[in-house]
Amino acid sequence: MNISDYENASELLKLLGHPARLCILLGILEKDNSGCNVTYMQTCLNIPQSTVSQHLSKLKAAGIIKGVRNGLEIQYHIINDDIIKVIVALELMK
Repeated sequence: MNISDYENASELLKLLGHPARLCILLGILEKDNSGCNVTYMQTCLNIPQSTVSQHLSKLKAAGIIKGVRNGLEIQYHIINDDIIKVIVALELMK
């Protein structure tokens, strides 16, 4: 093993290092991964919609979440099982 073996895990942990992104992921999980839209996230986090969208873009680019269009809104779902395990291990789920 060498340091390059840990690059993917390190990048995922960096993404989880921001409180807003952790909160977004936790919110999706608390809805049993049935989907969560930007308006709901914005209200829960009390941050601007543009900021929520920036965080969602980073999570999508990393392959952690995906968006599924449902009429006029997009419902976000976690598609990375390792992220779910990390959040559960951090005991953030109630």
